[in-house]
Amino acid sequence: MKKPANTVEKTRYSDEELEEFRQIILNKLEKAQKDLQLLTESYTTGNNNDTNDTSPTFKVLEEGYQVFSKEENSKFAARQEKFIKSLENALVRIENKTYGICRVTGKLIPKDRLRSVPHATLSIEAKMMQAAPVQAPQPALRPFEPQDE
Repeated sequence: MKKPANTVEKTRYSDEELEEFRQIILNKLEKAQKDLQLLTESYTTGNNNDTNDTSPTFKVLEEGYQVFSKEENSKFAARQEKFIKSLENALVRIENKTYGICRVTGKLIPKDRLRSVPHATLSIEAKMMQAAPVQAPQPALRPFEPQDE
């Protein structure tokens, strides 16, 4: 479907549109920071419901689970910190008025994508290009040639 000749393709979102995205990001950022705080507290503070008064076998199993749980929460916290940093970077792009521009194609990322993934820096088109495996050319196979002995 061709666009009419007199329409100009947008190269950036308007200030009003950027403000809408800023609000979405601020809301997600607030929730992400609360989630990070909960995760961090769960692996840095001791559990009041400990196993000091239980049998030794159960205590070993319970402590093993607590270590595993703390490690998992630590991993989740690291992911959450990365997500928060991505949201903060998106706020910087809004201030610079470069938010919503695909870093590969240079085209605007559709609003629907930014509403669901507000920290996106790639359009679906660019994401698909990244996901498509680049296959190296295969060398031509030569028939088996016995070597002289």
